[in-house]
Amino acid sequence: MIAADVRAFVRANLASPPARVLEVGAGEGDLANALRVAGYDVVAIDREPRGDGVRAVALHELDEAAGSFDAAVAVVSLHHVEPLAASCARLAQVLRPGATLIVDEVDVGAYDERAAAWWLQQRRALGAHSDHTPEAMVADLRHHLHPLDRIVATLGGDFDVGPPLRGPYLYRWYLNESLRPAEEDLIARGELPAVGARLVAHRR
Repeated sequence: MIAADVRAFVRANLASPPARVLEVGAGEGDLANALRVAGYDVVAIDREPRGDGVRAVALHELDEAAGSFDAAVAVVSLHHVEPLAASCARLAQVLRPGATLIVDEVDVGAYDERAAAWWLQQRRALGAHSDHTPEAMVADLRHHLHPLDRIVATLGGDFDVGPPLRGPYLYRWYLNESLRPAEEDLIARGELPAVGARLVAHRR
């Protein structure tokens, strides 16, 4: 389920429907379906789709005409897109000049042992058991996922990328939206890093 604040962020930065929108890493298709209901023409893709209305295709292999989309949305997906450079280049190709790219990410470069420990504590409070240590979680994510600065640098070849707005993310990762205020408070007090990042880019 896509968090309400994520849906609001996406809608606030999209042109009015019926714009044609590409969603990268659509998963179960919740966001794509919400956008379709709102009147958008949505193509949703994922290498391993988990819902109806999502095409099983990798971004770098997407068969769409150049300049055929008015906007693209990538919600916590670019950090594991492979190959990153070819995927971002293909994304630029299928977007028309001036098109908006809306990115919501988790920055593994900011994710640290404090974040991992807090997340594990909240998971245990929900009744979930884990043998992972904070140190192992940090090492695993940093090994497997692209950090935000690499994503931004890669997009920068074809996009004018706006500054990232950093904020909470952990509450969305198998936790509960009700934990968002607690995470925001800990970030404000300097006790947790802001591992969430949102940015808007425009195709040159």
